[in-house]
Amino acid sequence: MTDHALLSVLERIADSLERMSPPPPSADILHKHDAFLWQAALGVLTPVEKVSGVPLSLLQGVKRQMDQVMTNTRHFAEGFSANNVMLWGARGMGKSSLVKASVAAVNEEQRAKGGGTLTLIEIQRDELSSLPKLLAVLRTTKRRCILFCDDLSFESQDADYKSLKSVLDGGIGGRPENVLIYATSNRRHLMPRDMIENETGSAINPSEAIEEKVSLSDRFGLWIGLYGATQDDYLAIVEAYAAYYKLPVPRDELRRKALQWAMARGSRSGRVASQFISDLSAELGIPQG
Repeated sequence: MTDHALLSVLERIADSLERMSPPPPSADILHKHDAFLWQAALGVLTPVEKVSGVPLSLLQGVKRQMDQVMTNTRHFAEGFSANNVMLWGARGMGKSSLVKASVAAVNEEQRAKGGGTLTLIEIQRDELSSLPKLLAVLRTTKRRCILFCDDLSFESQDADYKSLKSVLDGGIGGRPENVLIYATSNRRHLMPRDMIENETGSAINPSEAIEEKVSLSDRFGLWIGLYGATQDDYLAIVEAYAAYYKLPVPRDELRRKALQWAMARGSRSGRVASQFISDLSAELGIPQG
């Protein structure tokens, strides 16, 4: 093999190794977008051009919870101290929608007055062990970031909660000042009741056996519950959606159809209301979006 051929082979090997081992992620990209997905396997932040969600005006029946999240998010964006947030409660009541809508609303406020905006970074529950790697990137930027973990919960023998706990505890290698964690869960204590009971029954000291896992939720400064929708709440959500999409349906007919839809599904929630409106919009030939 000639020297030229050998050099060509070595260059191809070097290029392949570089592709297999990409350079460390840079925080510079955080100033170009407002939302990202953290891909732990690749160690990269992938921009999200359009965040899936709804405006705050469509979230009905959760005004108190909305005010708490908005106030905390606004304080953080303005450079003041703020708390990590846990939203827990009934399925389909808009926990994740409230997080995304609050960040979008605060960013709109900040832009209107020339302030700094927030970056929303979604991290999957099964990638929590990569938090130290992500935080190492975020420490190199001054932009304020909210890490969002949707549908957070832990099962038996699941050790990922330790990575989250170490960040929430605020130790030497814990959460940077420019980072908050917002999470949602259907479980109040982030773990199933039977898991708590099993830990209690099999431990020498039952209270100590479950303290570490159950107390994780206590490490969120704001612990906000969203409960099932009443009939009035459900109809208010439906009417807000109908007004937003300009659906030409008389109010009495709209409410009657909405209640029939909820009865067929055996539940009332923001998600059920949204599904009803999607079906009704299609029936009327009115596209959403």
